[in-house]
Amino acid sequence: MCGVAAKIKGIASIPSPRKLSLRRVWGPMGCNKISCILRNFGPKQRSATIFVCLLAWLVCSQSWAEPSLPPSVLVLDQSAPLRPWSTAIMHAVQSVKSDKSGRPISYHVEHLDLFGFGRRQYEDNLLSHLIDKYSDKPIGAILSIGPGALDFAVKLRATGWPAVPIVFTAVTEESAPQPLPPKTTGYFVHKTFANMVKAAQTILPDLRRLVLVGNPFDGAVYYPQFASEVPTLSANFEIIDLMGLPVSEILQRVPMLPPDSAVFYFGINADAEKRYASAVEALPLIAAASSRPIIGDAETEIGAGAIGGFVLRPAEIGLDAGRLVTRILDGEEASAIPVATNNTTLKPMFDWRQLQRWNISEGMLPRGSEIRFRSPGVWEQYSFPIMATAAALLFQARLIVWLIREHRRRQLAEISTRNAMAELTYMNRHAAAGELSASIAHEVSQPLTGIVARASAARRWLARETPDIEKIRAALNEIEAAGHRASDILRNVRSLFKKGTDDKSHVDVNRLIGLVLELSRIDLQKHGIDVRSELDDRLPRVLGNDVQLQQVILNLILNAIDAMRAVEPRVLSVESKLNGHGAVRVSVEDTGGGIAPSDRDQIFKPLFTTKGQGMGMGLSICRSIIENHSGRIWVLPGVNGGSVFQFELPTTHDQAELRDIDFSVELARGH
Repeated sequence: MCGVAAKIKGIASIPSPRKLSLRRVWGPMGCNKISCILRNFGPKQRSATIFVCLLAWLVCSQSWAEPSLPPSVLVLDQSAPLRPWSTAIMHAVQSVKSDKSGRPISYHVEHLDLFGFGRRQYEDNLLSHLIDKYSDKPIGAILSIGPGALDFAVKLRATGWPAVPIVFTAVTEESAPQPLPPKTTGYFVHKTFANMVKAAQTILPDLRRLVLVGNPFDGAVYYPQFASEVPTLSANFEIIDLMGLPVSEILQRVPMLPPDSAVFYFGINADAEKRYASAVEALPLIAAASSRPIIGDAETEIGAGAIGGFVLRPAEIGLDAGRLVTRILDGEEASAIPVATNNTTLKPMFDWRQLQRWNISEGMLPRGSEIRFRSPGVWEQYSFPIMATAAALLFQARLIVWLIREHRRRQLAEISTRNAMAELTYMNRHAAAGELSASIAHEVSQPLTGIVARASAARRWLARETPDIEKIRAALNEIEAAGHRASDILRNVRSLFKKGTDDKSHVDVNRLIGLVLELSRIDLQKHGIDVRSELDDRLPRVLGNDVQLQQVILNLILNAIDAMRAVEPRVLSVESKLNGHGAVRVSVEDTGGGIAPSDRDQIFKPLFTTKGQGMGMGLSICRSIIENHSGRIWVLPGVNGGSVFQFELPTTHDQAELRDIDFSVELARGH
């Protein structure tokens, strides 16, 4: 009975992730031994013993039904610390932070450094050290990285944790033990020399020689299986073997390689002269000296000097291993998970800088290739500024087109406006001529009457017996003068009816004022208007059109006559002078009723009038003519009532100079 209890007690201490039967726990031999013991007992003792066994089995099976593997993983890396390859794998493994039940996973990482210290005594000491180190740490699974680490993990488990499952990664099928130990699973990586040669042939079609650089295959950490592929490849390629040479000697050999060769780098961890921190450390030195591209098979070599190839990605390897560990921690049997080869970790990958160095086109790369370290193009660097500039240029182009169209429309509108204004100006001159018809008739009739009278006198003097030649000559001179005067009057009147009056010349403003006063003399006398003129005879000439300027003066005088029809006294004051800024100023002042302050800003606008019968175009035409002569026109209240219309004309072509003058003094003086 004591032996059976001891056996049951021993069984209860065996950890298991699943619900177990007695036969599974004890095995066939254990069950047969229990049967022999029970035969020696009596019926009552046998029944009691069976009852105790069943009770213990039920209790143990209930406790074993729950997952018992602790979320703690011992990671064994066959390399030394800080190696880029294994470090990338471990980072990816540790990124899996919990199992499916949500328990956080603890990772204990051990770097075995089997390449540097791979002696039997070192391994034995390391086994003892790790067993002692983790004696009080529950370990749920062992993860090994590399074939050397897998062999060590099997020995460690047999010594310290016989029931702990093993997950391996970064192991080729050729380097794994056959058959695999129980409770062991993982992923094989597809790592062959033929893959490296295939990548080299893709980018170097004329490849004939294979230059091998690295530690000897015998004893290599990851490449021992490549030695068996070399004889097969030597049937089609010439092999240049630089394996095992010191880096200093390799640097002397690689600059003189044939043009139809490629360098295949298998990693140099140490040579006779130096031990390197990692196999990648020596690669940049060799790449800088090499006269041919270097083919690699690990992602960590991209950027260190290798042009690339079909490379293994340590991050993907680590992620697959981490996911597999969580499945086992969640209760799956390691032996029940088949070992697979993960080909998704193999990817064509190349260094853009090395492609440029060896003048290899991207079109020669295998489909789906990833290119690292590509210098960003102009679009990649400045995509936003380019898009912003393009948008601005497009907007600017549309704006320019719109402005051109608007400018064209404005030109057409201005032409139409000028034509309409010219027509209105012409009509305005007709209306003014109609108002002056009496004065015009009187002015023309005077010289004609004189001509007739003097011609009759000359004929009588010729009829005498002794003609008075001197009187006749004087009469003829007077007739000629009267004819010229009539001709001048008709020419001035004719100019009022002309349309084509855009030509400009140097004009005497005082002469124009005199002509207009002469034409309107009859109307001024008829309305009893006293004319007072003060003209500066030192005025310079202005550049303008005499007909248009004459029309402006005439319109202002006629407006003054209308404004003084019902007032007394009636005085028209006309003045010309220099305004002190190099411009000629003409003032026409009346003593009429004046203009209301609210109408002064409207008086020069088209169709605005204060007359009962007016059309409101006269003053608008005056402003258009003056502004066309680079001048300006305005109205002020008179000193003794009435209004003062003034306009200024520049004596030079500088229109901007005149428009920059501050007229606030004159306006203030008018008020």
